[in-house]
Amino acid sequence: MLTIDQLHAFEKPARIQYFDTPYPYSCAFLREDEVVPAVSGNKWRKLKYNLLEASNLGFDTLLTYGGAFSNHILATAEAGHLLGFKTIGVIRGDELWNQWQHNPTLQRAHDLGMQFEFVTRTDYRFKDEAAAIKKLEQRFGAFYRIPEGGTNALAVQGCQEILTAQTDPFDFILTPVGTGGTISGLAKSLPMHQEIIGFCALDGAYLAPEIRTFVPHNRWSLNTDFTLGGYGKINADYIRFLNAFYDQTGIPLDPVYTGKMTFGLFDLMAKNAWPANSRLLLIHTGGLQGIQGMNQQLLQKKKPILHYEK
Repeated sequence: MLTIDQLHAFEKPARIQYFDTPYPYSCAFLREDEVVPAVSGNKWRKLKYNLLEASNLGFDTLLTYGGAFSNHILATAEAGHLLGFKTIGVIRGDELWNQWQHNPTLQRAHDLGMQFEFVTRTDYRFKDEAAAIKKLEQRFGAFYRIPEGGTNALAVQGCQEILTAQTDPFDFILTPVGTGGTISGLAKSLPMHQEIIGFCALDGAYLAPEIRTFVPHNRWSLNTDFTLGGYGKINADYIRFLNAFYDQTGIPLDPVYTGKMTFGLFDLMAKNAWPANSRLLLIHTGGLQGIQGMNQQLLQKKKPILHYEK
């Protein structure tokens, strides 16, 4: 049976990495992507107490859900491999059943022992219904079920550990938002003098009611202005921005989450969105594994690529 001390032993403190901008703000990243390199970024935080719960309940198998390039799918495979759990990934899109070997995310997850169940996009929409779960239990036996993206109460508990004494000097915390678990945990542990802004990877206004179930205050907000048209949507100017940022700072950003947050940061700084001399801390949630797959797609479309990969 796992203990919390065993899980803590995999962690190292997140470092704060400052970077220069032409604006009157102090900006830095909290490098959460380096805390447990084998399970990148906020995914370790979200999985941590779920792994402990699965072990305490006697499960030896984890089952979760995601798309073809899902950070969460790969992180679950990585965590299972690290801690001795079998893993099952329910993958959106049955057209992938004989093509997954060409997908770097799924290939890596498979190499780590994950078994796949490919479902149609229609069936995937009903994945949380009792009949769909029962069908999976009949096929695979008993498993500990983790929702798509990893967000549940235990994930929020893990994300409450991101902010520590070293982050107290900052005025504003910026974080990417996917399913809402990370911002919920951050907001629950937020000191009274700080505010948090979540940058949605897609139009995430619908997440606000769910976040409110975890967070008892209003010192948080969601920004949906920098989705670039939707989840995973990008353009050539954005790719040039990410490459230039990496060249200037040495900080790699994933194009789906952390990159869009940083893109939004520079736009808002140019508009004087915060008081001068504000201290801004950006949460680096990892996701760098997805760059290889993104570059594959960009090359096929003969578009500019990111010139850095994990």
